[in-house]
Amino acid sequence: MQSLFTQLISQELQLKKSQVENTIKLLSEGATIPFISRYRKEMTGSLDEVQVEKIKTEHGRLEQLQKRKEAILKSIKEQDKLNAELEGKIIASWDEKEVEDLYLPFKTKRQTKADKAIAAGLAPLAKMILAQNNDQVASSASRFRSKDYPTDDEVLTGAQEIAAQWISERPGVRNMLRKLFAHEAIITSKIVKGKEEEAEKFKDYFDFSELAKKAKSHRILALLRGAEEGLLKVSIQPDKKTAIQKLEDYLLKPSSKCPNLIQSIAKDAYQRLLRPSLENELTKDLKQKADEEAIKVFALNLQQLLLQPPLGTFRTLAIDPGFRTGCKVVCLDEHGNLLNNETIYPHPPQRETGMAKKKISTMVEQFKIEAIAIGNGTASRETERFIKGIHFDRKVRVFVVNEAGASIYSASKIAREEFPQYDVTVRGAVSIGRRLMDPLAELVKIDPKSIGVGQYQHDVDQKMLQEKLDNVVVSCVNKVGVDLNTASKYLLNYVSGIGPVLAENIIEYRKEQGGFKNRQELLDVPKMGPKAFEQAAGFLRIREGEQPLDNSSVHPESYAVVSKMIKAAGVTIGDLIGNQEVLDQLDPQQFISDQTGLETLTDIIEELKKPGRDPRKLVKVFEFDPKLKTINDLEVGKTYPGIVNNVTNFGAFVDLGIKENGLIHISNLSDEYISNPAEVIALHEHVNVEVIEVDIQRKRIGLKRIEA
Repeated sequence: MQSLFTQLISQELQLKKSQVENTIKLLSEGATIPFISRYRKEMTGSLDEVQVEKIKTEHGRLEQLQKRKEAILKSIKEQDKLNAELEGKIIASWDEKEVEDLYLPFKTKRQTKADKAIAAGLAPLAKMILAQNNDQVASSASRFRSKDYPTDDEVLTGAQEIAAQWISERPGVRNMLRKLFAHEAIITSKIVKGKEEEAEKFKDYFDFSELAKKAKSHRILALLRGAEEGLLKVSIQPDKKTAIQKLEDYLLKPSSKCPNLIQSIAKDAYQRLLRPSLENELTKDLKQKADEEAIKVFALNLQQLLLQPPLGTFRTLAIDPGFRTGCKVVCLDEHGNLLNNETIYPHPPQRETGMAKKKISTMVEQFKIEAIAIGNGTASRETERFIKGIHFDRKVRVFVVNEAGASIYSASKIAREEFPQYDVTVRGAVSIGRRLMDPLAELVKIDPKSIGVGQYQHDVDQKMLQEKLDNVVVSCVNKVGVDLNTASKYLLNYVSGIGPVLAENIIEYRKEQGGFKNRQELLDVPKMGPKAFEQAAGFLRIREGEQPLDNSSVHPESYAVVSKMIKAAGVTIGDLIGNQEVLDQLDPQQFISDQTGLETLTDIIEELKKPGRDPRKLVKVFEFDPKLKTINDLEVGKTYPGIVNNVTNFGAFVDLGIKENGLIHISNLSDEYISNPAEVIALHEHVNVEVIEVDIQRKRIGLKRIEA
């Protein structure tokens, strides 16, 4: 079966069989996606993480379908209705819909009108009708009368109901009409009478219609949400006359002796059985596609958020701004440890500006602060202006930090464990400061769904969403690498091969031993077996350890190869690492072995040139327009600086430094046609935008991106 799966997956994904086979083998042995794509390139033909994930997903789908087919065959066999032809069709099919179509006539369901008629002995009459070679069907009805069907008309009706059900269960009929639904179905919506005021947010869909196959994912999700809330009536179907005519043409034989009867049955079969079933099926397909699109956008946004530039190891003062309750201020050392916390009241109603300035100046001097992080919530702009009005005794960079999800963290179990003696306001401020220093290390503590970079996140398949976002976090953590001696257990938890138990054990070992001196010590950590070590070691870093290679992404399994390179170059390891001139002279071909191929050797040499390099960019200071304080200050036609704080498949939302975000519709993102905003814009990108529309009443701002 596995060889068949390999063949099917290689055809579906257009990959070599060896690539698929080796990837499935590695996954079955417990290898993770980051490990496979980074350290097993020879086996996979250099497949990236996306391709490995697709193989894993498709393999899982085929395994589930195989189990479903086995259950279906068993069910039909128990009914004593399984013949060789049907069994062969089910075994040969790898299309979920086709398999379910084949099973439909044998599926256990509540009794239908047709089932009742069959029980009354009307099936032979139904077969006679469908044969279409008898023009005396009506006169034959009297032979089938019974207590439940005492008249000829009732007998004929019962036989037609049987025929309609049989027609609706034919795979050929369903597949023909399924194609019609897929290509020609129109999605329409109407407001539920009397719900106009309640449904104001769905105003665009009060009288809406669009070809379903062209409907954007955000529209599908909005329409389905409106229907679920009982505010919209939504329909997804092709033209009724076209569908019925297509079914009639399919059923009617050229020499039919009862065309009117067949036409009547076709109409009943479509309206009563096929249309509702196929509409539900198409709705489910559209929903799944919309979910996948929305989750894809969410995942890309999350990836960009997690990989946003870190400030690094600088002493940081962080402020969670506020008016009435004041601004909570914390001081963090270069490792993010809390040194001090205060509350200042520079804004109304207290307006203790002088005292607040004195406190901030003292803390900056006392704790040798190098950077200030200000949360972008309430009172953010006022606090930024206040801070920039203070003269410090040193150079201090000021940053505004996106605080989305900080309140979720501050009230979480994780925050209580980290700061049991402090309240939520202190924890929130610490989170803001740490987000500036290392966004990835801090954001892994928060459920990705709470960060606010998705759209319709509560409407999409939650299991699919969680799996995708978890994969994104794992990918980002392993792409950046983790400092084994400073990482929190929450960050370690996402390292390839390490789960919650091992992460906890690593922290305990670190406390007892005073830190790791080399990667090999990991094997002394309780429950760290050879497999977990293999998966994790390359993604963990040890700065200033006994082995310089431990601060690189070179895997310990390749240290022997590096030793050969050192010998060939005639230098020490200290002279080799970071020495591009020497490394460029090495010929990777001479180090190829059964264990190490050219792809891995090339990676090793590139890593040795810049060992431990952080793939993230450098952080930049950003400033909003100082004159812009509220939506009323915006001027149509004027250009303003902004930060992209959410990207959807219909455009990008931009923070202009005021309460309301502006929207750059996809049509205003570029002078050239684009089908996906992610082609030209990214989360947290600094942009210049022109205001093209301001609706103060609805608090909507329309923007156009000014291309550099």
